[in-house]
Amino acid sequence: MISRLFDIVEKRYREEPEAAMLAGKENAQYRTYSCREVWETAQKLCGGLLSLGIANQDRASEKLEKIALIAPNRPEWIITDVAVQLTGAVLTPLYPTISPHDMIYVLNEAQVKILFIAGQELYERFRDAFKEIPSLQYIFSFDEVNGVKNWKELINKNLQPDSNVVDGIHPETLATIIYTSGTTGNPKGVMLSHHNIVSNVESCMCEFWFATKGERTLSFLPLNHIFERTVTYIYLNAGVSVYYAESMDTIGANLKEVKPIVFTTVPRLLEKVYERIYATGLEQKGIKKALFFWALNLGFKFDNINHGSLWYRIQLAIANALVFKKWRDALGGNVKAIVTGAAACQVRLIRVFTAAKLVIMEGYGLTETSPVISVNKFASEDRRVGTIGPVIKDVQVKLAEDGEILCKGPNIMMGYYKNPEMTAEAIKDGWFYTGDIGEWVEGRFLKITDRKKEIFKTAGGKYVAPQVVENKMKESVFIEQMMVIGAGRKFVSALIVPAFNYVRKYLQDHGTTPPASNEELVKMPEVQQLIQKQVDKYNPLFSHPEQIKKFDLLPNEWTIDAGELTPTIKVKRKVIEQKYSSIIDAIYA
Repeated sequence: MISRLFDIVEKRYREEPEAAMLAGKENAQYRTYSCREVWETAQKLCGGLLSLGIANQDRASEKLEKIALIAPNRPEWIITDVAVQLTGAVLTPLYPTISPHDMIYVLNEAQVKILFIAGQELYERFRDAFKEIPSLQYIFSFDEVNGVKNWKELINKNLQPDSNVVDGIHPETLATIIYTSGTTGNPKGVMLSHHNIVSNVESCMCEFWFATKGERTLSFLPLNHIFERTVTYIYLNAGVSVYYAESMDTIGANLKEVKPIVFTTVPRLLEKVYERIYATGLEQKGIKKALFFWALNLGFKFDNINHGSLWYRIQLAIANALVFKKWRDALGGNVKAIVTGAAACQVRLIRVFTAAKLVIMEGYGLTETSPVISVNKFASEDRRVGTIGPVIKDVQVKLAEDGEILCKGPNIMMGYYKNPEMTAEAIKDGWFYTGDIGEWVEGRFLKITDRKKEIFKTAGGKYVAPQVVENKMKESVFIEQMMVIGAGRKFVSALIVPAFNYVRKYLQDHGTTPPASNEELVKMPEVQQLIQKQVDKYNPLFSHPEQIKKFDLLPNEWTIDAGELTPTIKVKRKVIEQKYSSIIDAIYA
């Protein structure tokens, strides 16, 4: 009976103790951890933690011990997660890219007593910040770090969990506090119980029927985000071995090594994969290049419901044999599905990847919903391009009068940590207010049309949904990033970051040598005209008030490190508006 998260790991240990559960790179080779090793190591780590005096007799959320974790994805991450659960304490994971300022805020609000950190690099980055956290008593590292206790010191005590403590952990017990980065203000702590996450795991299991015991997945999205963490427990429950990518830069090589059957991603990373494939196609010559773009155009026309004429299906079969097979081989050769979430995925990418027999399962959810609300399923009849799929089992969705998506179910968070007012604002009569605007397609497929707080009104009183415009225009290979502007202004404009590689290729193909610097590139009349053509192409798809009247090109891509994107690669609109305020003012001058 699975009622708590750690029950999933124990069940796998009971069923197949020697099967590979986790794997990480050590000395340039993948080292696997069996179900037995994961479970037994987690138990020993739990015993070691309990020896430090963790007391969780009072089950009130604010009085439970908080243990923080800052590390990239690796087997030790999940082992620590399970160990902390067994102590009855609460894991508070943070992005390795978090700023020292935000880290201090989070650890102080949660009154974290114990911290696990990956290694030397992260320790050096946060060393001074640790002094600003009075509650912090212990720091343990996974790798050897001078002057820092190693986590093996806890494991080597060879202590076991307290059965009375474990028996006192119930489904409703707080399991984790996940601080959402947000696009404004301080991070807010989302409290999720064992039942919240376990219910989501169980509701999603039927969507992963194609992934069977013994198969592999590659994990690279941050585990401290609930999307990857919940999906990890889905994999573990299904008996799928989880292999961790070495870094974001090695994903391509690791895919070929691991040969996963499925992996999760976010649209921006999927776009990067496509861009690399597209660049390879551009480099081809003669018949190979012609074949590549012929196959690509076939893929863009793909529809999983309307399969097209017999002639189209014959051509697609040929394209799969000659061109798309190479795509699948580049991803390891075994991938059946790619699960994407966190932001809208470009429709053309969904079509072309699915045409290539790489089914894109686009889903939707929030940290507050543990996270999955809906997902396009592997089965074709339960997928609709341009939607976020049917609502998952045991979860309810309804649309408010203004179109806001409301959700109810066992996956809804316990609340925001130390913020009952914000909790009361977000959850009313059991319904969680997502802040997203949506609509139904065919009566059962959910579709997001925009973010409620991001919809703005022009000076003329017309409402504009910026994400709709941005997502459509970013379908151009020449537009990398885009932010629509116009709140309180007389017309709608945009800041655009060009896709520099494609723009340079375009210039070369048309007899112009592009400058080395992006600053010079964006000022070129040829580039301004090229982007204007893209804007002119898509503008007629929108009403007159929504159309982009002016734009300015920026020479640098927005990044997480620069504070312009959240860790889930959402645009921080207010940050960008402030950073480029002089450029925006010049547009409206």
